[in-house]
Amino acid sequence: MSIEALVFDVDGTLADTEEVHRRAFNLAFEELGLDWRWERAEYRALLAVTGGKERLRAYIDGLASSAPEKKRLHERVPELHAAKTRHYTDIARQGGIELRPGVARLLDEALGAGLRLAIASTTTAVNIDALLLATLGPGGLSMFDVIACGDQVRAKKPAPDIYRLALDTMGVPPERAIAVEDSANGVRSAVAAGLWTVVTPTFWTEGSDFSGAGLVLPSLADASLGVEELTRRATAVRPPNAVQALYRGA
Repeated sequence: MSIEALVFDVDGTLADTEEVHRRAFNLAFEELGLDWRWERAEYRALLAVTGGKERLRAYIDGLASSAPEKKRLHERVPELHAAKTRHYTDIARQGGIELRPGVARLLDEALGAGLRLAIASTTTAVNIDALLLATLGPGGLSMFDVIACGDQVRAKKPAPDIYRLALDTMGVPPERAIAVEDSANGVRSAVAAGLWTVVTPTFWTEGSDFSGAGLVLPSLADASLGVEELTRRATAVRPPNAVQALYRGA
């Protein structure tokens, strides 16, 4: 069974974007007159909730506020998220985001080997477009056959919907694809969709439960773990859900 496609998560996987998202949320709060400020530790905990609008709603639900006040704040979620997205894309366009080590090489290797590329992300299309343009240039979007975004599915990660959408759109069965992720929710989503999964944690996700992954790495920087080696491992006979824990903090 040969591998035909690599399917990438975006935030934390292609680029360590979560700090930029945190800054963008705080800029949105300030712009819209809220005295909220998400510090790094708090935002790391909030990342257990996938999706920016969902994260805002979860935060509001945890506030010590009256029911009418929470209702009013919930009604502001679309406005808050739109402002946050505007700040995020502004930072990206100003060069505030870089690809994680090894990502550009792996993308080039995959295309050179005739593999197809796809994205399966819970973030918005606007955010993905801004990141790809800022990091890969004008040809970034065209590198990917499919870009599946969170707003296109009913249930976000850890549900498998976004990976199923990406695979169905490409016409590639899960056993012929590899997922590249950075979070526990992402792993659960990809594995539930039937993909062998590589995980490269960041500060925001290290120490999480990656027991469903096929391979856990600190990054994609090791050139010996390129497309040829990843496809070999993905197609090798292995115990179910075995983890080759090269990343010691997992």
